[in-house]
Amino acid sequence: METSPTVDGVSAPLARDQAATATEIDRVYMRRALALAEKGWGRVHPNPLVGAVVVNGGEVVGEGYHAEYGGPHAEVVALAAAGERARGATLYVTLEPCAHHGKTPPCADSVIAAGVARVVYAVADPNEVASGGAERLRRAGIEVVAGVEEAAARAQNAIFLHNVMQPRPFVALKLALTLDAKLAESPDRPSIVTGPEARAETHRLRAGFDAIMVGIGTALADDPLLTARGTVVPRKPPARVVVDTDARLSPTSRLLATVDTVPVVIVCAGDAPSERRAALEARGARIVTAPRGPGGVELTAAIEELRRAGIRSIFCEGGGRLGAALLGADLVQRLYLFYAPRFFGSDAVSAFPGRFDPGQGWRRQYLETFGPDILVVLDRDR
Repeated sequence: METSPTVDGVSAPLARDQAATATEIDRVYMRRALALAEKGWGRVHPNPLVGAVVVNGGEVVGEGYHAEYGGPHAEVVALAAAGERARGATLYVTLEPCAHHGKTPPCADSVIAAGVARVVYAVADPNEVASGGAERLRRAGIEVVAGVEEAAARAQNAIFLHNVMQPRPFVALKLALTLDAKLAESPDRPSIVTGPEARAETHRLRAGFDAIMVGIGTALADDPLLTARGTVVPRKPPARVVVDTDARLSPTSRLLATVDTVPVVIVCAGDAPSERRAALEARGARIVTAPRGPGGVELTAAIEELRRAGIRSIFCEGGGRLGAALLGADLVQRLYLFYAPRFFGSDAVSAFPGRFDPGQGWRRQYLETFGPDILVVLDRDR
């Protein structure tokens, strides 16, 4: 695998299955656009993350990204920065320019009006309402190259692409693990597994999802807040979801003490004790019911009910029993596995009480270090 040159410190391996008409430098600039797009994390959903770079004469003359839901799109920001130097330039953008008038005018029209000669994009827009921009550009005489760094762009916008194509929410499972795959030293008390850098990244990740979910075991043992308290302030605070088959969450929990500022959703069985459900509702929780299964609520039905409640993406932080059940039901699209250089031993709480083989049906997206800890990100391979 070759390595590309760098633009502003961004470099990437050159995949050999990229679009045949793409050049090596096209991939370099697209990597820069992907890095810009990431700056919109937590602020633009349910819209996609999009970055754009304008290049004229081998020089970057404009950059931009979609920074805020309802705000200007990446292409418009980059073209405005380029000004007259956009004429005859190449525009690199991580998503096909849109062709519809939504909260903003069609980006394809702005590209044509700017006099851009060539457009290189990573992923076609799957939204039938917004798609068609590439064809509009071609009809205007603009050269269009598609599919450059497509795999990376699809991974970056996995939530958006899933929500366009699938009726269920996108579910990501995050686990903080020791090297012997343990979650805690004892089931009776919480354990701090990873360091502050990894915990800060967890807060950043939370900001990009509609909901943060845990099982009742974690809620009772940890009494967590489950809020995004990092460098990224989410446009809309993620709802806190507790999978609580028998409505056992304490009305005095920290979750319900803060329900006036961040919503709490309790997923319980339809036959959960009515007095407990009423007590939770009286404290401000929203109750969502699903059929009872052998091990608790039927999770497929529960996830579908959460989608009907307006939740499109879920960041699940376990614990082990809920995580294993979600994996067993084939409901997880992404794994965020934080590994700490520690061992808790055979008597500690296992992260995978059932069988789980990450080599079967999963593909690695990336590895990243946070202080002494390592994050491994895996996506379903389908």
